[in-house]
Amino acid sequence: MAADPPAKPARAKARVGPILDTLARLYPEAFAGLTHADPLQLLVATILSAQCTDKRVNQITPALFARYPTARDYADGDPAELEGYVKSTGFFRNKAKNIRACCRVLVEQYGGDVPANLDALVALPGVGRKTANVVLGDAFDTPGVTVDTHVGRLARRLGLTRFHDPVKVERVLMALVPRAAWTTASHRLIQHGRRVCFARTPRCESCELNPLCPKVGVKGRGRKIGLTAENAEGAEGGRE
Repeated sequence: MAADPPAKPARAKARVGPILDTLARLYPEAFAGLTHADPLQLLVATILSAQCTDKRVNQITPALFARYPTARDYADGDPAELEGYVKSTGFFRNKAKNIRACCRVLVEQYGGDVPANLDALVALPGVGRKTANVVLGDAFDTPGVTVDTHVGRLARRLGLTRFHDPVKVERVLMALVPRAAWTTASHRLIQHGRRVCFARTPRCESCELNPLCPKVGVKGRGRKIGLTAENAEGAEGGRE
């Protein structure tokens, strides 16, 4: 199999500006989608949002947050009771276990507060880079690129990267997107992925990004567009 053509990040850097401008016009009110009043609530809600819709999480968190207002309340609470509160979000036993373990560390090492540091956040049980960047961006106003399934899919479809590994996608987007826009760009890509650029049947005909999008990997749009030097300029190295 032939090697991938060399990446041309300069071209992607030039093309990403119009993409971001269009997304900003389409989704001026970019936000995480998870209702919260403080960093702890956002941390817990983001853990619960794994393989679950934000709508579902927002339905159960008012009662959850009222019952567990502090990290110590989660850490010292009855596991079965916590599972009952979060059951409808799916994978509830594992999520409840992670929330209790995470909050135990918060109590023991941070006085019950959520640290505003990426390395400290990803060291918490049940917290990966996606969750950490959501918390940093929306609770602490620290720019971060959040790579969920939507952001990863759109980054590849828009020809900004070849990578499937979320950390590598994150690094590519960090290099392409201005730092001040990392958080808002992530939220807008997520909203566009939810509303228009679906995984199986993207609404390309009505998509306002259509003129800017090479539709990498999209079937039924003439031919399946492969990755080339021209439509994947921001990719680094080979495909994951």
